[in-house]
Amino acid sequence: MATATQWATHMTWGNRVPSENQSHLETFLTEREYEHDIAPHDTAESTSSALLSIIESRSHQALKGKGVNDGFAGIVGASETLREVLKLVQIVAPTSSTTLIQGETGTGKDLIAHAIHNLSSRRGRPFVKLNCAAIPLDLLESELFGHERGAFTGAIAHRVGRFELADKGTLFLDEVGDIPLALQPKLLRVLQEQEFERLGSTRTQQVDVRLVAATNRNLEEMVKRNEFRSDLYYRLNVFPISLPPLRARCEDIPAMVEHFVEIYARRMGKQIDRISSEAMSELISYPWPGNIRQLQNFIERSVILSSENVLRPPSLKAAAEPESKKAVTLEEAERDHICKTLETTRWVVAGPNGAAARLRIHRSTLYYRLQKLGIERPSRKNRG
Repeated sequence: MATATQWATHMTWGNRVPSENQSHLETFLTEREYEHDIAPHDTAESTSSALLSIIESRSHQALKGKGVNDGFAGIVGASETLREVLKLVQIVAPTSSTTLIQGETGTGKDLIAHAIHNLSSRRGRPFVKLNCAAIPLDLLESELFGHERGAFTGAIAHRVGRFELADKGTLFLDEVGDIPLALQPKLLRVLQEQEFERLGSTRTQQVDVRLVAATNRNLEEMVKRNEFRSDLYYRLNVFPISLPPLRARCEDIPAMVEHFVEIYARRMGKQIDRISSEAMSELISYPWPGNIRQLQNFIERSVILSSENVLRPPSLKAAAEPESKKAVTLEEAERDHICKTLETTRWVVAGPNGAAARLRIHRSTLYYRLQKLGIERPSRKNRG
């Protein structure tokens, strides 16, 4: 078995078919102990050296896990903090109890929701997902509960909502903290009574749905500010699960790097089987404010930039700059992209050649984003 430094510099990645053990490492979690061996995260240098030392001493155990974490497909890592989370998932999954997953953006809340469903007796039934923050507020009720024809302007046909689609299965409501106060009583009712009415209908619909909710917001603080109903919060918070940020389980980063490199190298038809220990140490030391999603996107960019069989990560110094010194924020980038698309279509939103079609979103969603981002069509004078 290779040492940790050899493992870090000669990873068995690329486009070949992985061995049974390596595939297991990429797809499932392995049974490894790190927590008591790692010094507190005081400095990047001490953390990196400690992690590489631990991986060095335990590399002979790294690929020996045999199906002990079946059901956690796509989740990579073996840190104690992550394992504690997965123990909670295994406890709550066989029940039908509502589960609230809390954690920063990019920590993998959707994967945990999938795992809860896959480990439950409902795994053969639908798993329906809805991002509450991505739906315009005036359409969210219809998305959740459906509507009848003529229920409102534009309702030209009967529509089945997400609760009906998830009947006998699991409904995953992501960003549940974005549900408006006016709609929260109806959500509370369906959670307690398992019944509701579609918009424009007086007929009560009965459903059997297991709800898993997720948010990156502090719902308890929102309750104190009267921004979220306390009774709904307590109903959602039956079994809370808090996901740790990536910086709290940085010992999982080497396995994640291998996992993502394998994915993107295969997609791009590249053979990448090596990364320097210095580059790996830098990846481990970086705080990753965008968590796993940021690491994944960074590795994809690194694979694109790698012309040989060596992974060539770009410098992380720019990413580590204070927020105030960064060129643009995510919101600014989104606004700029939408404005450029609108200019290309001469500010035509709908239709096959409109901005909504080019952005691959519904026109109502685009109108919502325009309002939220404060984008207005310039007057003729300003355009001139």
